[in-house]
Amino acid sequence: MEGKIFDIKRFALNDGPGIRTTVFFKGCPLKCSWCHNPESISTKIEEFEQVRELGGQRFSSIQTIGKIISSDSLLSELSKDEQFFQQSEGGITFSGGEPMLQVEFLSDIITKCKNKNYNVVIDTAGFCKQADFDHILDQVDLFLYDIKIIDEKKHMDYTGVSNSVVLRNLEFILDKGANVIIRVPIIPDINNEDQDLKLLEEYLIDKKDRIREIHFLPFHNAAESKYKRFNKDYDLNGIKSQNPQELIDIKERFESKGFNVMIGGL
Repeated sequence: MEGKIFDIKRFALNDGPGIRTTVFFKGCPLKCSWCHNPESISTKIEEFEQVRELGGQRFSSIQTIGKIISSDSLLSELSKDEQFFQQSEGGITFSGGEPMLQVEFLSDIITKCKNKNYNVVIDTAGFCKQADFDHILDQVDLFLYDIKIIDEKKHMDYTGVSNSVVLRNLEFILDKGANVIIRVPIIPDINNEDQDLKLLEEYLIDKKDRIREIHFLPFHNAAESKYKRFNKDYDLNGIKSQNPQELIDIKERFESKGFNVMIGGL
């Protein structure tokens, strides 16, 4: 079976336990204003002209984003890092974009990975059919599950989709006993106000004992250069990264409610 990816990152340390190889799937149903991988959003293979100047001369080249790959070829590529997985208790993380957007391909490559006893993590925003989660649930060791904003209208404004499906799917996989870490990107002036945090707290409190951890992810504007490179509009131009103390305060707020909390990823 074939699928569409746009990158493979080796020696990843923030995408699950141990040393991991992260596969980035091409295509995402969300269009988050703060997305750090704007090249991941379109399901199409894209080409961009790159222009550089050297010695007063301009040089241009075409950069292709995305490729079609078979699950067998992908497994062969991932298997090159097997010794690192074994030594660090790491494995494979499927991210994006949104890996659940290609659930048949995802299921096929997960099955091949599990046949080699690789640890499998899915990084997802949860916007898909419930049946898609049911399709892969038994073979996934850990879900990194993104919650952007609890207020539905605000979620629609900043991601382009309702969060009702996202929240229903989270409740579904928790009810099924999935191992879940909640990841929340903290975006200045968007979801970092007291009311946003209060809604998040109220939503998660009765799920506390079934959630392994909450990870609050700091916003940074490093992706701004990507938008320029790929000729895409950047909605958050001018927004600065947080003061580290803000994230510490948020961490302590949720810890006081009994949650296990980290700033940043694993």
